[in-house]
This record gives sequence, structure tokens and C-alpha cells, in this order.
Amino acid sequence: MPDASFPTSRPRRLRRTAALRELVRETRLEASDLVYPMFIDDRGPRRQPIPSMPGIDRLSVEAAIEEAGAAFEEGIRAVLLFGLPASKDARGSRADRPDGVIQRSLRALRGALPDLVLITDVCLCEYTDHGHCGILDGDRVANDPTLERLAAQAVSHGAAGADIVAPSDMMDGRVGAIRASLDEAHLEDVAILSYAVKYASAFYGPFRDAADSAPAFGDRRGYQMDVRNADEAIREVRFDIAEGADLVMVKPALPNLDILRRVKDEFRMPTAAYQVSGEYAMIEAAGANGWLDADAASLEAVRAIRRAGADLIVTYAARRLARVLCLR
Repeated sequence: MPDASFPTSRPRRLRRTAALRELVRETRLEASDLVYPMFIDDRGPRRQPIPSMPGIDRLSVEAAIEEAGAAFEEGIRAVLLFGLPASKDARGSRADRPDGVIQRSLRALRGALPDLVLITDVCLCEYTDHGHCGILDGDRVANDPTLERLAAQAVSHGAAGADIVAPSDMMDGRVGAIRASLDEAHLEDVAILSYAVKYASAFYGPFRDAADSAPAFGDRRGYQMDVRNADEAIREVRFDIAEGADLVMVKPALPNLDILRRVKDEFRMPTAAYQVSGEYAMIEAAGANGWLDADAASLEAVRAIRRAGADLIVTYAARRLARVLCLR
């Protein structure tokens, strides 16, 4: 039968009241769908505000426990940890040390909040003095030598208590190398959330301020994806699933909702999307200038990401959104 037309069909009937709109909503968003990223700093005070990311601080290990606890009370069930080490070198030597900032944070958070899901970023950019995501061969990031370092970092995180490790480096073959090393270390229960689709994006600037990880030379377009490519994204996801990824990520989120939808439809895997620092900072800046309602804009953006196919959403607005959702 063809669809009925006006006046028989009146879609506005189910939009008349808030109760009716809630009854027929297709997309549901809860605080437990959100992942809260946290920057843990081995160098500074308990809290250090990040100017380009209003409301987000670099945290000491002790302050991170307080922040994660507050997020958990608000309904957030997972955090994604980024580390800023006390010192850096060309190989990112502190990335896999048992006494490293993330390793200590994992043990402390596991003891304080046993039901919190602990996800860790696996990448060398925060640990290298040149700011690139791997081992250099001249001015080029060498793929295969980097895999060994990433695998060692992932194993150290798993041994310290990570539930999920999340390689964000975009080296070829890193999911397989990490899976093999975790299994060899008897850490087969540690899951891998692969940044399978990570575009070379202009939206990462505030993160690089926060993590002190801007490249000292060049850029990351030699290993992060070209934003003009869509079929390549599907190939990348297929490779990572074949290598053992348990979850896959699309990053950034809002500029790539088409990719997110394709990934979810094609693979039916647990799929994450990262509302990155630049997306967060734009809304915060516009809200601070009175150009829009930051709470409403954040909620609308994240609902759109969810509608496009994300099962979980990494967002710096997680705590704000948890509070807004509680009131609605």
C-alpha cells in the first residue's frame, strides 16, 4: 500500500506534547552510553585547566580518582585515559613502564572504582619528544618498529588493570600485534577498541594542547586517513576486525556521520565515535559568547552521533550531558 497522504496522515499528531515525543522516540541516549576522556599528568599540580578546552583539566593521579568517581556517580560507566609523562624521549620509553603515569592510574582507579570500565589510549605521541605516533626513521614514522612499542604499551596497560586498550596510532597491523602480545602475556580478556577510522583532521588542535603532543615537525597525514576517502575507511575497519578488534572507532564524529553509518551497517560490530576536542571547543566557545545554548547543542550533537550508529560515544561533554540527561 502507498503511504497515506494529508489529511489522512498527520505526523504532527505524535509531536504535540513532550510525553508523546518521548513515547515514539527512535534514538535513546543515556549517561552509560558515554565515555569520559581524562588527561592524567605526571608533571604538574592536582588540576591544571586547559584553556582551549573549557571545563577540562589535566589531573594528577589523585585528582583523577576524584574526577572519575564524580563521573561514575553521575551515571558514566567508562573513562578513556591519556597520559602525560614526567619526561619524553625519541622512543617514548615511559609509555610501557610499570610505574608510568597511566599504569599507576589504572591500579589506583581499579582499587577505588572497581566497577568503572577502564580504557587506555595506546599511542606514542604523548611520550615522544618529537610528538609523532611512532618510532622515527629519519623524518618518517617507521611502521613495523613501532608495532613492538605499541604492543609493549598495551601489555603494560592490561597488566595494570585496563579492561580495554585503544590503539589510536594508525600503524598498519597494530591490532594484530597487540592481540598476539596480550594473548602471549595471558591477558586474553583485555579487549581492543581500534581507532579503525581516524582521519587527519583540523579538529584535533585543542587535544594536542591538552596532551602536549603536537608534532615537532611535519604532520600526521602520512599515517592518518585522508578525509576525502570513504571506501578506504571500510577497508580499514575490515582489516582491524580480521586482526582481532573487539570494538571499532570512527574519529572525528560529527564530520563523519556518513562513515559511522556505513561502518555500523556493514559490520554490525560494537561501534564507537569520538566527539573530538575541536568539536567540543566549538560548542563551548559559541556558548560562552551567547551564540547558542551549549547544553542543548551538546545534547543535539551527541544524539545525532548516536542516531548515526554509535553504540558508545567518547566526549569531553560526558559529565555535562549526564547531568542534563538526568534533568530531562
